[in-house]
Amino acid sequence: MMDRSSRNRLNERHLPLFASETLFDRIARAVCRAGCLPRKELFEAWETARRVRRRFRGGRVVDMACGHGLLAQILLLLDDTSSAALAVDRRIPKSAATLAAALQADWPRLSGRVTFLEQDIGEIPLTPHDLVVSAHACGGLTDLILARAVATGARVAVLPCCHDLESADTGGLLGWMDGPLAVDATRAARLRARGYRVVTQTIPAEITPKNRLLLAEPE
Repeated sequence: MMDRSSRNRLNERHLPLFASETLFDRIARAVCRAGCLPRKELFEAWETARRVRRRFRGGRVVDMACGHGLLAQILLLLDDTSSAALAVDRRIPKSAATLAAALQADWPRLSGRVTFLEQDIGEIPLTPHDLVVSAHACGGLTDLILARAVATGARVAVLPCCHDLESADTGGLLGWMDGPLAVDATRAARLRARGYRVVTQTIPAEITPKNRLLLAEPE
């Protein structure tokens, strides 16, 4: 069985592991050719993206704390009615361009539709038509992303990680549940209080133990 939680980089040696013509295997082969992405990040982005697209279609994709921007690009591949994606991080890895080029070689329609921007995520203008996403924005970054989406009335999907229990709002739930779960439950309750319809899911735990996916859209 393949270790989907491995942090080792995929490269051309791993191409035989993804031999089918499914969309996932085709994306995985492009990632292998790029040779810059940990295996874990491929599976996290895929499992997150396909769950997001089951709920949310269309709109500009805004991938906050994007890293290599794979999540944004998979979301475009899964739903071509999203015309563009903005991938934002304070520091974009140089190899993000290598990954984008590998994907565009197989899907030329991605060319010119993904913009990478090195900027504070708190400064990015959003619209109510955007789909704001983030996979493993650490600690309070997740709360900032949720707050930015809610302030604009945008749809949002986050896969939280690195919960900072000293500063995070646990909603008084620590007597019932562990700290990270209390934080995420409080986030869901806060979204509902702001008039959002909330859906909670998980991605497979063998990829990451930080596997709670929070999706929300205005009622």
